[in-house]
Amino acid sequence: MSFETPERQALRDSVRAFVEHRVRPYLADWERAGEVPRSLHREAADAGLLGIGFDEKVGGEGGDLVDVSVVTEELIRAGGSSGLVAALFTHGIALPHIAEAGGDELIDRFVRPTLAGELIGALAVTEPDGGSDVAALRTRAVRDGDHYLVNGAKTYITSGARADFVTTAVRTGEPGWGGVSLLVVERATPGFTVSRRLEKMGWHCSDTAELSFVDARVPARNLVGAQDSGFAHLMRQFQVERLSLAVQAYATAERCLELTLAWVRDRSTFGRPLVSRQLVRHRLVEMTQQIELARTYVRSVVLDVAEGKEVVAQVCMAKNAAVRACDFVVDAAVQLHGGFGYMREAEVERHYRDSRILGIGGGASEVLADLAARRMGYTA
Repeated sequence: MSFETPERQALRDSVRAFVEHRVRPYLADWERAGEVPRSLHREAADAGLLGIGFDEKVGGEGGDLVDVSVVTEELIRAGGSSGLVAALFTHGIALPHIAEAGGDELIDRFVRPTLAGELIGALAVTEPDGGSDVAALRTRAVRDGDHYLVNGAKTYITSGARADFVTTAVRTGEPGWGGVSLLVVERATPGFTVSRRLEKMGWHCSDTAELSFVDARVPARNLVGAQDSGFAHLMRQFQVERLSLAVQAYATAERCLELTLAWVRDRSTFGRPLVSRQLVRHRLVEMTQQIELARTYVRSVVLDVAEGKEVVAQVCMAKNAAVRACDFVVDAAVQLHGGFGYMREAEVERHYRDSRILGIGGGASEVLADLAARRMGYTA
């Protein structure tokens, strides 16, 4: 397996063309609006991009985790952003559980139309009084005939304001990981509301919401897989989500290096281009080195996961390494851009803000470091 094949180069070309024509001219407007238009989902589906990584049997375009990573890389490197990835490809975290265990009815109702760009889905796990500790979630679903009554709240939900349905982690059993299930909650469900939109430091084009469930009546047929099996589904998909964020991190760093290199070649101080200064050249080398190391490691772990290997600790370390590299590079990019780097019109300024979430989302860096330590037996 390889990231560099003729087929994947053609995929890169398609992504780059899509970004250049359908994203870059409008991204600043979407940032100000606080969301991307629903039409963009249909356009991405028509371009053959929305269904990458999903089996053709469920309405996808086929491909594997490597292909998904290629799309993510090129979308950012062509001038998109990690915020755009979050907004446009939110189905990447909302659908896999349904596609894997939901059965034909749920696939026909939610997976196919979402991959066609007709619906928008979200994943709701995080709660106001808890984050990475999924096994401790408190939103409860109690069986009531042919329905579940759901009570609780979710927060920091990507695409939560626009979502037509939310794949929701709920407690259907006893405390702990064994009592967690997944329910698909539709927008029009009585008792389900979007409490408020949340304003953020970055990812401005990606809407984020707080959700409320007050005796929300959800049909029992919307249960994904068996009752109390949700934790296992979530853990499997968290590995993919963490690698996606790792790819976003090094791709963001690559884009910032490209922008910075162009800037220091064009910008002159005291009669000489910035790139002629030894300090600047050395900083560019440091940035390149951090990117190369992160990209090489993350890609190797992506290939391992795509081949079905059990590499939980390596996924954690790959994400943390890529985030650290991205933090260094975006900071250096803003610094080398000088005063312009602090302006909203500078692309590196957006990446600087957007990148801060990458070490928090999908499992905070500290949580992942501890998980890696336990997986490798580094315990008392």
